[in-house]
Amino acid sequence: MITACFKTITPSKMDSAAFIQSFGGIYEHSPWVARDAYQQGVLGRHNQIESLHQLLAAQVAAASQSNKLALINAHPDLAGKAAVAGELTAESSAEQASAGISSCSSAQYGQFTQLNAAYKAKFSFPFIMAVKGSNTQKILTAFSRRLEHSVEQEFSQALQEIDKIALLRLQQL
Repeated sequence: MITACFKTITPSKMDSAAFIQSFGGIYEHSPWVARDAYQQGVLGRHNQIESLHQLLAAQVAAASQSNKLALINAHPDLAGKAAVAGELTAESSAEQASAGISSCSSAQYGQFTQLNAAYKAKFSFPFIMAVKGSNTQKILTAFSRRLEHSVEQEFSQALQEIDKIALLRLQQL
């Protein structure tokens, strides 16, 4: 298996502040993931994207339920109020735009609003999906399908999607 290396950065040569500065936004509004990964030890193998991703994802997997829930809740609703108000992180904004969410029709926006409300009512956290490379219809279909999950299934699915988002963000560096 060929692994991708970072183009201009070398994680294993960074001090704590530089590492957290570089990777603290990989997990939405959760620099603790990068901090904890650095404390675990960043080695030469972590100069490869996949290996660093595994180190970061391991911190999430080892986190307390409350930290995992806080990580999930740090994510914005798809086509939600933050998107409309222009308050998304640059990464979230680009990801939603790449899937056509920022240019959805008023009917689709209404569907997103309705599904966001139903999802939050059932699960008490936002719907999360790695939307890069997807499209509005696929996202709406997944939204509806995932509303049938149990809270436990969806909590696990949300964390899996967050890890996918993190890998995609690392690949953009």
